[in-house]
Amino acid sequence: MKTVKTIVLILCALAIASVQAKTWQVGVALANFDLNFVSILRTQMVHELDSSGMKGQFSDAKGDVALQVQQVDDFINQGVDAIILNPVDTQGVRPMMEAARRANIPLIFVNRKPEVKLAGQMAYVGSDSALSGKMEMEALAQRMNYKGNVAIIMGALSNEEARERTRAVEEVIAAHKDMKVVEKQTAKWQRNEAVDVVSSWLLNGTPIDAIAANNDEMAIGAIMALKQAKKEHVLVAGIDGTPDGLQFIKSGDMAVTIFQDAKGQATGAVQVTRAMLDKQKTAPYNWIPYATVTQANYLQFEQKNQK
Repeated sequence: MKTVKTIVLILCALAIASVQAKTWQVGVALANFDLNFVSILRTQMVHELDSSGMKGQFSDAKGDVALQVQQVDDFINQGVDAIILNPVDTQGVRPMMEAARRANIPLIFVNRKPEVKLAGQMAYVGSDSALSGKMEMEALAQRMNYKGNVAIIMGALSNEEARERTRAVEEVIAAHKDMKVVEKQTAKWQRNEAVDVVSSWLLNGTPIDAIAANNDEMAIGAIMALKQAKKEHVLVAGIDGTPDGLQFIKSGDMAVTIFQDAKGQATGAVQVTRAMLDKQKTAPYNWIPYATVTQANYLQFEQKNQK
């Protein structure tokens, strides 16, 4: 009898040790590896998952929402313990939310806030899109002495952040009677597309005093188009504070950018994931603050969004 009890105790101890030693498997579904900001997110999450003792599997949706839905299904079928999702389309997340709910696994959104209410084992880690647009345009308006024509370059319109940043920029402009929006077009977050958009505006001959871009990549594209056309004195602003963006701040070609903390978002997403897996209490929305960056203070941010 003592032998049986001893064996049972040993088996229980082994079972407990096995649970304690479990390495959580996390599927990380990202919108597009080619986007500079997403690339920084990815690099930091790899580091943070490793530091937290978790294993990560990464997928690239290449900007295709249908592909991303399939990738999330694949993660679930592979038996991951949680999923971190940077959605292609912030309005098209319901299929992935339902799949995670059915599988009873945590789903943590990062960087792009879903336009659906979160409940249960779901959370968002990121920043307030509208606030970045407001901060960008307020800083740009000050540089313009609150008068002049503004052109807006928008990100992909399937993203909440593109629509919210644009709306906030327009609200700031509308508050000043001597300012107005003269052009507005999407460049889908891409530098090369922004070159084409701004080049087209310049050919049309519309007087432009400033360009507010929804991200740094498109702001850089605008600067490149302005340089090609030898157009000086047009102020350009971006959002993200990427390493490339900060170089254009340093040179004076970009007037302002709004620092979005990619590493903070990535670290926060992994920490919330771990807390959920450990059955700790978590908040549904976890906000990471922004900061305004100009030539006067860019040195404070040089190392923060490095890959």
